[in-house]
Amino acid sequence: MAETGRILKRTPLYGLHRALGAKMVEFAGYEMPVQYADGVLKEHLWTRERAGLFDVSHMGQAFLRTRESPRGTAEAHDAVAKALETLVPGEVRKLKRGAMRYSVLLNERGGIVDDLMITRPAMPSGDGSLFLVVNAACKERDFEIVAAALKGKADLEIEAERALVAVQGPRAAAAIERLFPGAAEQTFMTMRPREWSETYVLLSRCGYTGEDGFEISVPTADAERLARALLENPDVRPIGLGARDSLRLEAGLCLYGHDLNEEASPVEGNIAFVVGKRRREEGGFLGAERILKELDKGPARVRVGLRPEGRAPAREGAEIQSTDGRLIGIVTSGGFGPTANAPVAMGFVDAVSSAIGTPVNLMVRGKALPASVAGMPFVPHRYYRG
Repeated sequence: MAETGRILKRTPLYGLHRALGAKMVEFAGYEMPVQYADGVLKEHLWTRERAGLFDVSHMGQAFLRTRESPRGTAEAHDAVAKALETLVPGEVRKLKRGAMRYSVLLNERGGIVDDLMITRPAMPSGDGSLFLVVNAACKERDFEIVAAALKGKADLEIEAERALVAVQGPRAAAAIERLFPGAAEQTFMTMRPREWSETYVLLSRCGYTGEDGFEISVPTADAERLARALLENPDVRPIGLGARDSLRLEAGLCLYGHDLNEEASPVEGNIAFVVGKRRREEGGFLGAERILKELDKGPARVRVGLRPEGRAPAREGAEIQSTDGRLIGIVTSGGFGPTANAPVAMGFVDAVSSAIGTPVNLMVRGKALPASVAGMPFVPHRYYRG
């Protein structure tokens, strides 16, 4: 229970977290493990070196299913994809069976309501359906927006009785292969239906640490059994939210509500890759006028990486100033990168100050901390592309 007396939700792995000695904190309305006995630093480095198991069951899972065509046909996929493309800027219609795509839900101003994963089911019988995974803090609102906007065209079926478990790190594939033979050959950003111990799951090769890894959508009743089976592998240890945050920061990946929000466009957020080639030509999505203009003329501000000098980190909310003392931006994420062995940060700055190598000052406890604009990721991605 939260200190305010508000009752928090619990994932199906809550009991396992407690049994493993996790320190629990409030996150997105849930009691979640922030760290285990080893602590954030060791958990971070373990994930980079071996494999970490993450509970991401608090995230929202749903199927969007077309009403306009008989399902199980290419026409059915096109119908549901066209419907969703009114809300996102990605090329959903172009998705092949089993392929995943990172995208964003937009508002009418071109701001980001949330970022999400969109998957076309691998089986032909799944044509006409799309599998969506959205952020925990936004899921109720996201689902309301999608359901209302696409009413009469598609139905949203929320998968409330599914958990989500992630295994990330260079030994993740070997750990998953033990339970799902052949999974090691599955490539990045794909999803496959698989069976394990009489349980059907959706196995995706993806993640948010910059490492190779998988996410497993599993029925709630089987979640703890699956997690324990994964933890039997000596290369796999449980990892909390603290290390998850430092891992994604080193990988230069955004955290919604911090590095992305309803005011920031995908172009400002430095994720313009979410706007597909055809969508740039055709438009037809919320906020297209602003986004296409920024793609053409450039945005007024942009998210950049930041490398402070020395060892002191700059945290979220720190002002970013030019070397002559002008306010040019704000830090949105920051901390010490254990693998980079240095402080790293991200933030929005005026576009004229966004070139890599530009010297800036980060205001930390009233003092100017010298830093420079840096390329991202801070630690190379290691996704398996086959």
